Amino acid sequence: MMDRELVIESFRFQARASTDAGSPIYAELLDRAADDIATDGPLTAVVDGFEGHPILLALPLRVMGAIHRIALDGRAAALAANYPSTGGRFEPERAWRALLDVVRAHADEIRASLGANVQTNEVRRSAALLGGFLRAAHETGLPLRLREVGSSAGLNLGWDRYRYELGPHRWGDSKAPLVLTAEWSGGAPDLDAQVRVASRAGCDVAPIDARDPEARRRLESFVWPEQIDRLALLREALALVAEDPPRIDAMPAGAWLAREVAAPSRGEATVVFHSVVWWYIPKDERERIADVMETAGGSATREAPLAWLRMEGSDPSPRGAELRLRIWPGGDDHLLARVHWHGRSIEWLG
Repeated sequence: MMDRELVIESFRFQARASTDAGSPIYAELLDRAADDIATDGPLTAVVDGFEGHPILLALPLRVMGAIHRIALDGRAAALAANYPSTGGRFEPERAWRALLDVVRAHADEIRASLGANVQTNEVRRSAALLGGFLRAAHETGLPLRLREVGSSAGLNLGWDRYRYELGPHRWGDSKAPLVLTAEWSGGAPDLDAQVRVASRAGCDVAPIDARDPEARRRLESFVWPEQIDRLALLREALALVAEDPPRIDAMPAGAWLAREVAAPSRGEATVVFHSVVWWYIPKDERERIADVMETAGGSATREAPLAWLRMEGSDPSPRGAELRLRIWPGGDDHLLARVHWHGRSIEWLG
């Protein structure tokens, strides 16, 4: 049986998180959705029977993403008229009525989509990850062998090909086709580090092919409808990555990492990294990843170091993420920065 109260709380929780993260449209609609489920409204039949923890598995965002996709596809004109992402202007009561009409008309489609994880592949997170990569390059002095967990379409695997404008700080080719900006406080990262990327690869249980229009639309659907700058940046990054997609293996992270870091790579610094994916990975898989990294770290040398860069939250809360880095040999864990979930602001502590 579905835990109705927990599902309702998941929608309230996400409404609060949406407010904190700059999505008043979703904050409004998610609160109304919680009320709807509490009174056996149309959304109840959609979420009934969902398996798993609705907060940890982001059930509300799965629902809203499925609905947003229908609007982006041009199959929900009334709702599209209320979403800035589809050229509309939000009016709460009108939008809510339109959303319920979409739920009634597409209930089976929405319900069927709830088994797939939320995927955002927010490319602006590279603005925060950059500081970790620069630190790894500075500390090791070696080319970086990049290995990403939860790569989605691999947008953040190409971080070194972007231009960065981080408050007063600049990094990257001035002619780069994609420019990432972020608010910045604190000192400067290791801007003078010599960066060379030896190779790049990732894994994901459901990789996104940046060349596939339907796959790109799935990523677009998880962008909140009033954040049209995020949507434009996503589309720009997808077009860029589609020209030369990185290798992304369809594998669970534990097994993939066990293969990728099984033996030290002499003359290269292997950097395993991930961003806002940890809480989507099952607990036993997270434990396996940690074991693999500890074991591989024990075999690391100065000629073949291993780094673990994480942009994750200490718990699944509306608070921002922490950027942390461990480098073996040694293995000390360092908090480098506190960052907005989408990389919009960075407090550098490194």
